[in-house]
Amino acid sequence: MNIAKDRVVSIDYTLTDSSGEVLDSSAETGPLSYLHGNENIISGLEKALEGKDEGDSFKVSIPAADAYGVRDEGLVVNVARDRFGEIKDISEGMQFEAETAEGSRMVTITKVGADMVTVDANHPLAGIDLNFDVKVVLIRAASAEEIEHGHPHHEHTGCGCGGGCGDECGDECGEGCGCGGEEETASSGCGCGGCS
Repeated sequence: MNIAKDRVVSIDYTLTDSSGEVLDSSAETGPLSYLHGNENIISGLEKALEGKDEGDSFKVSIPAADAYGVRDEGLVVNVARDRFGEIKDISEGMQFEAETAEGSRMVTITKVGADMVTVDANHPLAGIDLNFDVKVVLIRAASAEEIEHGHPHHEHTGCGCGGGCGDECGDECGEGCGCGGEEETASSGCGCGGCS
């Protein structure tokens, strides 16, 4: 069985930047599982996986535009410190979820002043060309429920997001991955949309 739309795929991977620094790897967390053709992982990696077979290994370089996008300096804004409410210890590098005009987005604090805080809504890996060393571990047909929900279910495949697994869909999914392909931290360039 090869990789095609609506098949659950599990991959082992190592992600590096252009200097060779390892940004993420499945070595400790186990394979990453995703539902192919459902935007669970970055587009460049999904395109590279299309048609591959179980056991295939390959390396691919993905330009920033097909990974986490190019940096948009318009997403770096200054916010009044009092908008952080009860949070007293605000420091550079802190990440949190914020509501924006485009919906919920992970933001990173990049500068803290006496009255203003600079936040960056770019993904931490935006603007970076990524290199993946990938091995296809498993390919299987997705269940009707997985296709309906748009992601593989934990009880079938294992999460692969490296932590933070919860119940993404509530009762309707049972034990979903919880990463939703959206768990974005500075080191989470796993390809799932930042678990990616």
